[in-house]
Amino acid sequence: MAARPDPVREPEAPLPAPPRAFIEATGLVKRLGGHAVLDGASIRLLVGETLAILGRSGEGKSVLLKHLAGLMNPDSGSVRIDGEEIVGIDERRLGPVRRKFGLLFQNGALFDSFDVEENVAFPLVELGLRDPVVIRQRVLAALEAVGMAEHRHKMPVHLSGGQRKRVALARAIITQPRCLLYDEPTAGLDPIGTANIDRLIRGFQQRFQVTSLVITHDLKTVERIADRVAFLRAGRVHFLGTPAEFFTTGDPVLRQFLDGRPDEGETA
Repeated sequence: MAARPDPVREPEAPLPAPPRAFIEATGLVKRLGGHAVLDGASIRLLVGETLAILGRSGEGKSVLLKHLAGLMNPDSGSVRIDGEEIVGIDERRLGPVRRKFGLLFQNGALFDSFDVEENVAFPLVELGLRDPVVIRQRVLAALEAVGMAEHRHKMPVHLSGGQRKRVALARAIITQPRCLLYDEPTAGLDPIGTANIDRLIRGFQQRFQVTSLVITHDLKTVERIADRVAFLRAGRVHFLGTPAEFFTTGDPVLRQFLDGRPDEGETA
């Protein structure tokens, strides 16, 4: 009797590639005024994700963001952007790295003497773009993306807080950055304004696969936008996980923050 042929084996599917880090910071230490604002902080921001960073006031969140964007140098530690080490490199080499980022600061940081259109166009002019037709087209596209095209000739003083944030967001995306960094993007906004900004942040990630890091105190914002959550404490990352893990944690430090409980012995 003839031997049966071995069954044909289907080729095994290749394993998915591990997620790649756009930003990888390791062991960051930064002392300001004799105080260790960062004391060994390490974090990875994965390509295409939205990472929310939380923590009590004064724990170094904004200082960490400035290190990740190459705006500050640590006393020690490493920051790699898209695989490139940026700690200690000169300003000439830092320029192309910084252009990978769009930044939205807490107060919007609009120029009061420029109208909305001029504010949004500013990064393009700084990059050397001179064609007024191209600049106008790109500005209008950015303003339309945030629902502010009809306000393009207004001065910042005539905008509401939410509108100022939208204009600042349009300016942050005008150069089509690979990564957006937000420092308290919903601070000072009412619940509707906050929800609108959250929708824009999530929409940019989904439409353009932009990588995002968001510093916030707003737990509703975290629920709406975050793929992962990091909690900063004493200059280090105390927690890193999914929003579900964060909100259901039994960690006493996190529970105090989540429940809004004062420190022991603190009086009203």
